[in-house]
Amino acid sequence: MAEAHRFPGSEECCPVSRRRFVKTVGATALAASVPWIGPRRALADTGPSPSAPAETAVARFFKTLKDEQRKTICFPFDHPLRSQVQNNWAIVQPKISDMSDDQQALCREIFKNLCSEEGYERFMKQMDDDYGGFEEYHVAVFGEPGTDQPFEWVLTGRHDTLRADGNSVAGAAFGGPIFYGHAADGHFDEDANHVNNVWWYQGQQANKIFSTFDDTQRAQALVNKAEADSSRTIQLKGAKLAETGLAVSELDGQQKQMIQQLLKDMLMPFRAVDVEEVQECLSSAGGADKLRLTFFKEGDIGNDGVWDIWKLEGPAFSWYFRGSPHVHTWLNVARKAPEA
Repeated sequence: MAEAHRFPGSEECCPVSRRRFVKTVGATALAASVPWIGPRRALADTGPSPSAPAETAVARFFKTLKDEQRKTICFPFDHPLRSQVQNNWAIVQPKISDMSDDQQALCREIFKNLCSEEGYERFMKQMDDDYGGFEEYHVAVFGEPGTDQPFEWVLTGRHDTLRADGNSVAGAAFGGPIFYGHAADGHFDEDANHVNNVWWYQGQQANKIFSTFDDTQRAQALVNKAEADSSRTIQLKGAKLAETGLAVSELDGQQKQMIQQLLKDMLMPFRAVDVEEVQECLSSAGGADKLRLTFFKEGDIGNDGVWDIWKLEGPAFSWYFRGSPHVHTWLNVARKAPEA
């Protein structure tokens, strides 16, 4: 009989197939180790280096590719496919399962090193539910890993667009915009509690913040129509950021601490060096006080006033959590927004 594991925020246990989950203290406790994200001096050397574990595995993976494979999954660094982000796509047609056993193992090593320990286990659950497992996903390589030239490894498939770039993309956290999502246990239409959704703990924290708002704050924070479920929603706006939603700078001390926890919850799944780069980017753009938090009435599953769709956005930070009918999460963080 499969062992049951309870995710933080789940209402019931779920069976685990193919692997045991590591025992963790929960997303909130792990995230508490992430320092406060606020204004500070920018650090020029933040971000993953080409010698980071994921990036060195990318270089080893690249060397194993045969000529026919390179024709199919390798591209110049400036190829337009590299910067795309979608919620369900094959960046190339071959799957990881089409590769040799050694190449599959290297892809798994790369991916594991992009994640925190708990984040990796959550992604494995998500990938099993959404696409039949990690080996069903697709990877492409841009540029020349293992040299002094820029490069990026990109993984795509249902509910994931994730990257390893050795800091080749200047000023961009995660190597560019990313996507992560989940349809828990394969259910396209989730219930109001998002039972067993590996990312809903983030939605729970956002709604805890909303519950502290007074009537005036709720009127500011809540709008009717949700934004589009697409990459254009997280285009960075810089000085053109609209005054939609509620400014974090207007919150009280307790509410700002809850925003801090929300940011930590968002960063929990990822490796420490990417977390540090997000912190540096956000700090360079003025810190969390420059962010605005918006909730959307549209897509309220169960009409229970627990908002499934919300957005945290600043001049060079855009995190769109769209939890209806299941979780889609779009994320784009840079040191500054591109000039128009």
